[in-house]
Amino acid sequence: MSAIEKVSCLIIGSGPAGYTAAIYASRANLQPVLYQGIQPGGQLTITTEVENYPGYPDGVQGPEMMVDFEKQAKRMGADIRYGLATKVDFSGGLHKVWIDEEKEIHADTVIIATGASAKWLGLESEQRLNGFGVSACAVCDGFFFKGKEVAIVGAGDTAAEEAHYLSKLCSTVHMFIRREEMRASKIMQDRVKNTPNIKIYWNTDTDEILGQQKVEAVRIKNNKTGEKQEIPIAGFFVAIGHQPNSDIFKGFIDMDEAGYIKTIPGSSKTNVPGVFACGDVQDKNYRQAITAAGSGCMAAIDAERFLAAQGH
Repeated sequence: MSAIEKVSCLIIGSGPAGYTAAIYASRANLQPVLYQGIQPGGQLTITTEVENYPGYPDGVQGPEMMVDFEKQAKRMGADIRYGLATKVDFSGGLHKVWIDEEKEIHADTVIIATGASAKWLGLESEQRLNGFGVSACAVCDGFFFKGKEVAIVGAGDTAAEEAHYLSKLCSTVHMFIRREEMRASKIMQDRVKNTPNIKIYWNTDTDEILGQQKVEAVRIKNNKTGEKQEIPIAGFFVAIGHQPNSDIFKGFIDMDEAGYIKTIPGSSKTNVPGVFACGDVQDKNYRQAITAAGSGCMAAIDAERFLAAQGH
C-alpha cells in the first residue's frame, strides 16, 4: 500500500474548467494537483474546429486549444498528472480521493471538473465520422453547415432548441424522432413544428450515416413500416442528451435527477464544504468551453477563499 499523499487543492478533470481552475489555483499559491482523467482535454479533444472561443481570431483545433490550456497551467506551476479518480469519501472533514483504485489522496479542497459525455446512438459510422460532419453540439458546429441540408436526431428540449438554431443557418433540417410524439415542452414543440424548413420524421430510427471521408447522406428506417430511405445531408447532429461524469460522487454530493452536480447559485460550492464543482458536470444549460473556463476560475477563487477562512 502506497503512502497517503496530502494536498491542499486537488482538481479532478482536464477540460477548460479543470485547466482554468489549475491556472488560478497555481497563481494563488495553492499548489494544485490535477488528474487528467480518462480523456485528457475532455470533449474538446473530439471537436475539430473551434471558432467561438475569444482570443483565437482564426479559430483553433479543439485538441490544440487544450494543449495550450495545459501548457499554461504547467507554466503557472500546476502539478498535472495522468490518472483517473475512481472513488471518493467526503464523509469526514478530510476529502479522500482514490486514483486508479490504488493511490489515496487527502485534500483540503477538491475541485470537480469531470465534465459530461454526449450520448451517442452507437453506430460505427457515427464514431468514424465524428468531427467530419457528425457532431453532438449544434451551437458549436452549426456554422460550418451554412446553407446546407443537415439532420438532427432527438426529441427533447435540447433537440428542439438545436433544430431551431440550425434552421436559421441551414437550408433544411431533417429531424428524426423515434416515437409518434416528442418529449420536448409544448412551446418548443410548437416552435419546431411552425418552422417551415424543419422537416419532422416520426417513428424514425437512424439506420446508418453514409460517407467515406465526410457525411454525405443518412439512411433512415420507419420503425412501424420497416421502410428505408436515404437523404443527402452534409451534417448529422446527435441531440439525445448528455451524461454528466458524476457517478463516483453519488451519496456525497447533491445532484439533480440527471446526475448534474448542484452548486449554490452564483458560486461553485457544493453541499460539502471544501468541495467545488465547475464546467459541464454542473452545467446542463450552456455547455460551452468559455462558460466552463469561467466556472473553473470561480471554483479556484472559491477554494482559495475557503482555505484562507480555514487559516491555511
